[in-house]
Amino acid sequence: MTMTKDIVAPPGGVMTDEVGVVTGDLTLETVPADDGTVSLRVQYQGAEEWYRVTGAKAQVPDPHDEQAVDKAASDLLARFTG
Repeated sequence: MTMTKDIVAPPGGVMTDEVGVVTGDLTLETVPADDGTVSLRVQYQGAEEWYRVTGAKAQVPDPHDEQAVDKAASDLLARFTG
């Protein structure tokens, strides 16, 4: 399950793999994968392009365990939303 959250970038912005630091009004989105990896991506609000957030990954033992995936996704979002 994908989760999204609109934020204002924290001081120093959000580091991405593709374009470096992004700042301003952003949307964060969690991306669960079939291998149990949950990662985070970001876009400028209203934009089409998404960027991988550097180092924002979590691993769950069972990718079919929806509660574990949701918890990992919530934990990733909490890094940026308090």
